Formats: sequence, structure tokens, C-alpha cells
Amino acid sequence: MNKDSVVLVTGAGGFIGGHIVAELVQRGFGRIRGVDIKPVPEWFQVHPEAESLRLDLAEWGACQTACDGVGAVFNLAADMGGMGFIENNKADCMLSVLINTHMLMAAKEQGVDRFFYSSSACVYAGEKQTETDVTPLKESDAYPAMPEDGYGWEKLFSERMCRHFRDDYGLVTRVARYHNVYGPHGTFDRGREKAPAAICRKVIEAKRSGTNEIEIWGDGEQTRSFMYIDDCVKGTFLIMESGVTEPLNLGSDHLVTINGLVDIVEDIAGTKLKRRYKLDAPQGVRGRNSDNTRIAEDLGWAPGITLEAGMEITYRWIFDQMASKRAA
Repeated sequence: MNKDSVVLVTGAGGFIGGHIVAELVQRGFGRIRGVDIKPVPEWFQVHPEAESLRLDLAEWGACQTACDGVGAVFNLAADMGGMGFIENNKADCMLSVLINTHMLMAAKEQGVDRFFYSSSACVYAGEKQTETDVTPLKESDAYPAMPEDGYGWEKLFSERMCRHFRDDYGLVTRVARYHNVYGPHGTFDRGREKAPAAICRKVIEAKRSGTNEIEIWGDGEQTRSFMYIDDCVKGTFLIMESGVTEPLNLGSDHLVTINGLVDIVEDIAGTKLKRRYKLDAPQGVRGRNSDNTRIAEDLGWAPGITLEAGMEITYRWIFDQMASKRAA
């Protein structure tokens, strides 16, 4: 990417987008444009070195404005959240297809050099994720297509749009399939949070209230792999600047149960809580893990931050945020 051209980050007010902007600033990019649908004061991170715009990128005109004079695009904008949100808001998740479609059209029209799209492990078929001891998902497992309803279908469709804009119009597109990204400067309450942040919040609340009890969705034996945000950012830039044209998994291949994740947070907090299992809550697939063979071979990437280390940083940040809100 050319440091003298404008780099656009959509979803810049969100979790991963805010970290991408921070990395661009750190790398010395001087012309950064961040766009989000939320009012700028509500962004998780605001960087004075970057232009910050409030636009609804589901609208064609907003995408034209966002892409004006841009050389490279990181498209992370989407209406999404944790499992509780995506299982109960399938139509809203599907409508995010307007964002990537209009962004691709605007990028083509404006002569953008390079376009990154953030996809998801939700593109993989549920029938391959029915056991806790799941076989890691490789990129080819996305087909025959039967992704997670709503959010997964939108992601898979948008991947194909990127492919065809590359093949038909010559727009350089890169796609990463994110696997459960977590870390500080993200949501941890109000229904859109994912498991790592939700568990941190629940442990903090249980200690503070003295109930010493935590609610866990499902039986706690469902399995996932979780990638810390710094690893996600490094992998995103490697994929963006690579010559790899097909979607790549970007995630950790360290499998852990939800009960195991609670164990880690309890150790960080120095507590042990009674566990109450909510078996009728949204749980998603039974097991999901990332096969990192291709990204290791093609780009030499592997996650470098352990789950224990990343969760401790995340816990401390959420603890401080909750303490500040309580004081206010």
C-alpha cells in the first residue's frame, strides 16, 4: 500500500476497525479516513491523525463519498455481534450485503488499487461443526455452501462478490475469514458482545455483587478457538499486502471449551464461581476451530499471543471500563 494515498477503513468506530486505524497510524500512513455509522463520540477509538466520518455505507452515495480519492480500502463495516445477536437478527445481518456491494461498486468507479474484505468463520457449513472435538476447518470446507443462516450467508455472498469484481473488473481484492477475535477497545455489554468479553464482564459482576455465580450459555462444553486482536491486525495486513487471491482463515488453532475459558478468567480474577447453565440460550455450532495450514505456508503467519495472556489484557481493560462507568 502506498503511504501517500488515502487509506479508508470502514467500521472504524468498531472493535477491529479501530485497531486497524491505530496500526495505520503506527506504521506512518499520513492520509487515513475512518468511516462508521455511529456518531464519532461513540467510536471505541478516535485517532486525531485520521479523518473521521459518520456515514451509512448501506447507501450508494455514502460509499461514493467514502471512496473519493482512496487508494486502499479495509472494509470491516457490518451489522453484527455475538451469537445472541446474529441468531436473533438474521435480516439485519443479511442487509450488510448492501455495504460490501456498494463499497465494491464505489471502489471500482473511483479506481481503488486494493480492497480488503473481512469475512467470517460463519461461512462454514454447520454439519462440519457438530462435535466438540471438531476437525479444524480448512478454506475449502466452505463448499458445498451451507453457512450459518443470515450472517454466514451474507459473508459468503460478499466473498463471491469480491472474487467476481477481481475477475471481471481487475479490482485487487483480498479476503480474510476471521475466527472469534477478542481484546480491549470493544463491546462487552448490551447484547452484541462475544464470549470472551461477556465472560469477563460476568465474572467482574459476580465478584462485585457478591453473588459468586455466573450464567453460561449452553452446557459449557462447546468448543471454540479465539484470536487476540494484535494477531488479527498483523494477519490482516499480511493478507492485504499479499498476492493470495482466495480467502484465508485468520484465527487461532488452539481449541478450548467455554468452561475452559471461564476457568482462565476465574484464575485472572482470583475467584471461583458457581456455574449456572442456560441450556436454551443461543449457542451456535457445537465446535469450531481454524485450520491454519494455508496461511502458515503462504504467508508464514501464526498467532503469537496465548489465550491466557490475551484474556488477562482484555479482562483488565473491561474491569477498568466498568469501574469508570460505576464511578460516573
